Amino acid sequence: MKPDLKFIFRKRKKLTTVLGLVLDGGKLEGVVLRRTDGALQKLQSFSVSMTLDPLTAAPELVGREIRNQLDAAGVRERDCVVGLPLKWVLTAQTELPPLPEADAASLLQLEAEKGFHADPATLQIANARSALAGGKKFVLFAGIPSTHIAALEQVLAAAKLRPASFALGVSALQPPDGGKLGGVLALAVGESSVGLQVTAGGGVTALRALEGAIENEGGRRELQTDVIAREARVTLGQLPAELRDQVKHIRVFGPREPAQQLADEMELRFEPMGLKVDTVPAYAPDEFGVTLPPDTSLSPAFSLAARALTEQDPPFEFLPPKPTLVEQLVTKYSSGRLRATGAVAAGVAALVVALFLFQEIQLWRLRSQWSQMQAKVTDLQKIQNQIQQYQPWYAGNYRSLAILREVSLAFPQDGVVTAKLISIRDDGTVNCSGNTQDSAALLAVEANLSRLPGVTAVHREQIRGNKPPLQFVFSFNYNGGAQ
Repeated sequence: MKPDLKFIFRKRKKLTTVLGLVLDGGKLEGVVLRRTDGALQKLQSFSVSMTLDPLTAAPELVGREIRNQLDAAGVRERDCVVGLPLKWVLTAQTELPPLPEADAASLLQLEAEKGFHADPATLQIANARSALAGGKKFVLFAGIPSTHIAALEQVLAAAKLRPASFALGVSALQPPDGGKLGGVLALAVGESSVGLQVTAGGGVTALRALEGAIENEGGRRELQTDVIAREARVTLGQLPAELRDQVKHIRVFGPREPAQQLADEMELRFEPMGLKVDTVPAYAPDEFGVTLPPDTSLSPAFSLAARALTEQDPPFEFLPPKPTLVEQLVTKYSSGRLRATGAVAAGVAALVVALFLFQEIQLWRLRSQWSQMQAKVTDLQKIQNQIQQYQPWYAGNYRSLAILREVSLAFPQDGVVTAKLISIRDDGTVNCSGNTQDSAALLAVEANLSRLPGVTAVHREQIRGNKPPLQFVFSFNYNGGAQ
């Protein structure tokens, strides 16, 4: 079954009060907002630690825990908008030529099947489009496993909540076309990771959750600014030059101290490249087009709730469409004896109608068949020519898998040396970071890599720590450069 990538236009319930919820690691953040006469009023807010994981624990238990936290905070609102963890998101990208919307949707379905490692039928997929020269579009697919969405819906039902939207917190903090800023690289410092988003050309062009960007050392969270800066540079380098050149600002969201620390480091690395770096301590007065409460603090939960109340649609919507009443009735009564009886009745009715309409249908088909066929053949030929011209195809050498195989063969099987992050660049440079219990074992890994065919320039860039486990970073070239 192919995923339907077209935007789903459904009649939304107009909300006047809503609960904004954000799941970030083991933390649950929430705020209840009400809109009255062009102003937003904050009713309740809370931030608590969760003991259960909504993806692994029983939905009833997780829902009960959330309900208990809401009751403790005095929250009675049932309608909610939920910010999903960015680490759930899988992404793919493609370029869309100028096409009618119906043809563009078919092409995007094919591109999604090629772009995702998982079966698109198992994902809830949304897409964002950014303008390119010549009427073309850069399309970013964002997919979340349908099992994650279903588990979260069960949890919310157990917590007696009605979801109105499943979106992303970083996109609510920094939506596309953010005023006069143009292209923006946004960094959101979270509980256990840093969210990265790039907006340019009127849409979202990149989404990433930097899992290794925050490490907990002795109960203290420590930002790995080198990792964040490197991944930000890699992400920008993967964008088309036309979109990359539009990015002139880096905006850092998050708690004051870590956000300022990250902004200072990014300023040292990126201002020489012409990018302006700022922290975002508060909302702009015209951020949502309404008057904000005087004690407003910037947060993903507040942004999600405020944009829902001001009817600003998120760039990515992951809430599955709900079946209509007729569809529910058909599903409910389409089994057993009722299904057999209905099938017989429908067959008899169809046969009777067919006998009366057969002659008229045949005459109508003979009159119109050729004229319809001629138009379709012309349109299909145009579409086929455009697809052949613009459709990207994968190379058949599976280069990334080959590199991962060589790295896995070089590492010992006993787990003395483990890799945490492997980065493969287009020019054949491979960076690997991880932990080792023994320096000698790490030397053996590097020696093994040096002996492998196609591997050159094995170089240890960094090793940290006085006692095991030691943290290391090394790099090498595969096949002598880009292919």
